[in-house]
Amino acid sequence: MAEPAYTVASDSETTGEEKSSSPFPETTVGIDIGTSHCSVAVWNGSQVELLRNSRNQKMMRSYVTFKNENPSGGVSYQLSSEHEMLSGASIFNMKRLIGRVDTDPVVQSSKSLPFLVQTLGIGVRPLIAALVNNVWRSTTPEEVLAIFLVELKAMAEIELKRPIKNVVLTIPASFSRFQLTRIERACAMASLHVLRLMPEPTAIALLYAQKISNQNVNTGSEKIALIFNMGAGYCDVAVTATAGGVSQIKALAGSAIGGEDLLQNMMRYLLPDSETLLTSHGLDDIKSAGILRVATQEAIHNLSSQTSVQIDVDLGNGTNICKVVDREEFEEVNRAVFDKCASLISQCLHDAKVDTKDVSDVIVVGGCSYIPKIRSLVMSICKKEELYKGVNQLEAAVTGAALEGAVASGLSDPFGSLDLLTIQATPLAIGIRADGNNFVPIILRNTAMPAQKDMIFTTAHDNQTEALIIVYEGEGKKVEENHLLGYFKITGIPPSPKGVPEIRIILDIDASSVLRVLSGVLMPGSHQPVNPVMGVRMPTVDDGHGWCAQALYRTYGSTLDLVTVQKI
Repeated sequence: MAEPAYTVASDSETTGEEKSSSPFPETTVGIDIGTSHCSVAVWNGSQVELLRNSRNQKMMRSYVTFKNENPSGGVSYQLSSEHEMLSGASIFNMKRLIGRVDTDPVVQSSKSLPFLVQTLGIGVRPLIAALVNNVWRSTTPEEVLAIFLVELKAMAEIELKRPIKNVVLTIPASFSRFQLTRIERACAMASLHVLRLMPEPTAIALLYAQKISNQNVNTGSEKIALIFNMGAGYCDVAVTATAGGVSQIKALAGSAIGGEDLLQNMMRYLLPDSETLLTSHGLDDIKSAGILRVATQEAIHNLSSQTSVQIDVDLGNGTNICKVVDREEFEEVNRAVFDKCASLISQCLHDAKVDTKDVSDVIVVGGCSYIPKIRSLVMSICKKEELYKGVNQLEAAVTGAALEGAVASGLSDPFGSLDLLTIQATPLAIGIRADGNNFVPIILRNTAMPAQKDMIFTTAHDNQTEALIIVYEGEGKKVEENHLLGYFKITGIPPSPKGVPEIRIILDIDASSVLRVLSGVLMPGSHQPVNPVMGVRMPTVDDGHGWCAQALYRTYGSTLDLVTVQKI
């Protein structure tokens, strides 16, 4: 039987927010699009159920193969072999690339993937293309992710026998707001309405809260858990405090490191002169790089259960690799990755102001959770002899997303399994440019959401009648070290000496992490703004956003600058 064909709507065809006219009650699914695998789950009335595709798979590969006019994803299309995915016609790892510009180190490292990732190094999105009939066919991360989403949506509709519109989608904790808008765009292209974009460790924390609540043991007392989630593309850490079904994220930390980094490091170790092979896009080189990738991936998997492996592979270009690799070599080659994992755990515990002796459970999930070094590293830092075993390592995130979908949809359960609440935290600080080229945070990292914070600024020049509000997120002291979110101009400031007008900037984040920036101007002795308050939803920037700040500076210089009012 032929697989059904799926189509992806263009951005202009749907916003993902249209009301459904279906007679069925709204069903919200949880979707986890991992860097390497994807899955979809739903609350079935008594528990979360992971849905299966036509091949009876719950976990499906996150790739799209471009062989004809209707590209097929890993949900509907079965590759004949692993090598077929590495032939140049298949695109994967798009979760790593979405919302990134070509100067990003993650994009640069992705140039070794067996399809075209072309960069100009000028701060714009990279060119991504698949090899179709000896022609490079361009695509975008949004299009690739939308194809996954369309196929997962269709699969869920077949399984549940009803239309699906609403989704809770898991995301890495380290995603910038610009990346979030790109994910939302992919959902809109798939005709899905996003109820929540949920950081993966937050979804896992919700599942943990349900497990603890269902045990009916000391439900009123607080339990502290550390969550470590590492997949192919990202590593996230969270500290959560749970009591009575309520889970509060006390701290988040994350980075774009994962199994892909372990794999690329090992490929370069096995073939030290591999740079030309990995970055060339001739047909023979793509095939050889694919063979090396498959052999290396298999070796890494085997090292999770064996102390050493024999690698014997012919790359087909006159190069043979015959080598025994032991687990200690693998760990040494990837020491920098494991050190980064350790620093994320330590940072998260520090930010949460939690001592390891106060941590009740340590939860390690994700594809990399099977690596012995990862497990021992987390247990060592947290000073624990065993890990929490109450969740499935590969299904925890999507299960938590499905739970959040049920809760957000207003469903109830007679046994109290949905009496849950997660209080999320901001993964990055948010603020504006002021005091020269400095980043002045207004909402700090790990602030509980919803949140509203404000600061008072003033003019930097005499008779300054306008001010430029440039909004960033990040942890760098200088603005160029952070993510630009957007900008707008305040006009109509009454002419006066510098330092006299009070310019109040308010940052407001709701429970769904929607950010709005409001600003108003007050003059001494007045309690009313001189002009209507400006309110802008962020982010406002799109492609080429790396150039925006430079263009603003070239146009305005420091003439519209703000300075912080020192509070006495």
